[in-house]
Amino acid sequence: MKLFKACFLFFVVILICGCRSLKPDVKSKESWISLFNGKDLDDWFVKIHHHDVGVNFGNTFRVEDGVIKVSYDQYGDFNDQFGHLYYKVPFSYYHLVVEYRFTGQLQKGAPSYTLRNSGVMFHSQDPRTMPKEQDWPISIEMQFLGGLGDGKPRPTGNMCSPGTNVVYKGKIAGDHCINSSSRTYDGDQWVKAELIVLGDSLITHVINGGHSATVLQATNRRRGS
Repeated sequence: MKLFKACFLFFVVILICGCRSLKPDVKSKESWISLFNGKDLDDWFVKIHHHDVGVNFGNTFRVEDGVIKVSYDQYGDFNDQFGHLYYKVPFSYYHLVVEYRFTGQLQKGAPSYTLRNSGVMFHSQDPRTMPKEQDWPISIEMQFLGGLGDGKPRPTGNMCSPGTNVVYKGKIAGDHCINSSSRTYDGDQWVKAELIVLGDSLITHVINGGHSATVLQATNRRRGS
């Protein structure tokens, strides 16, 4: 089983709604569980670039008003301190539902591409195997992007693959990121994202439910060379 990892970047507010197991060998009725208790991060642990596992530098990940918030108000210069928040239990067949929104401005010293850019990393490397100076875990990302208010399309629910490859439309994807078919979500609005993972066989990204909510599918994950 691979660790499920939530990777939250740059003034994004995340509400973890729930997850249900889709393991094929489990015959009992599927049921939803809440990954976030609404009070604290006792069921989660942190890995931030330049720091050891478990060091929540600058109180980056915090719980306020019943939601998980990511804030850089204690940072100064960003210094490539990309942060990742991991749930304590690994999953391999599951349906994850989250709600997120972006607020605030780009942190000083942060790369421009990270503005309103976050995501959920899955099929992830265990952070306890990562050196202090490894910035990203080997994983697949369901990428969340917010619109920049410039009228240009910026879909969310995309797929990125740091250190991995996926099969997309029948062949190994050649690009690091694949855009989904979602619309652009400008401003500070809440967006509901669903990730359905059936082991290595099928990955489905869903945005805001309803008609034509599936925005991307990929298959057959493998570690890159």
